[in-house]
Amino acid sequence: MIDIMMFLLVFFVVISLNMIAGTGIPLEIPGSKTTQQIKASTITVGVTRDGKAVVEGRAVSAEELKNRLVKLKQDGPIDVVLAGDKDASLQTLLAVMDSVRGAGISSVGIAAKAERK
Repeated sequence: MIDIMMFLLVFFVVISLNMIAGTGIPLEIPGSKTTQQIKASTITVGVTRDGKAVVEGRAVSAEELKNRLVKLKQDGPIDVVLAGDKDASLQTLLAVMDSVRGAGISSVGIAAKAERK
């Protein structure tokens, strides 16, 4: 019984390490030698390698994302983190960033994993 519980624990830890918090999808984010830890974001937007924007495990269009952010902003200031797959196109990432800025949000971070210096 303990073996099964240990297996499940290891399984969920490994799975959660490949997920970006808030996106609900596995992404392979790019690395950077100059990363900085940021405070927790209000919302994390994932950008998949095939060009989809994902929030809380659900693909959203640019207009849906903008409308959702406008509603969240009414409750107070929000921070957005873009977690793009390393193989996502720059154009797709910029389109998502345009939606975020179109909602009047200027506090946008880009997720990256720390590389050894």
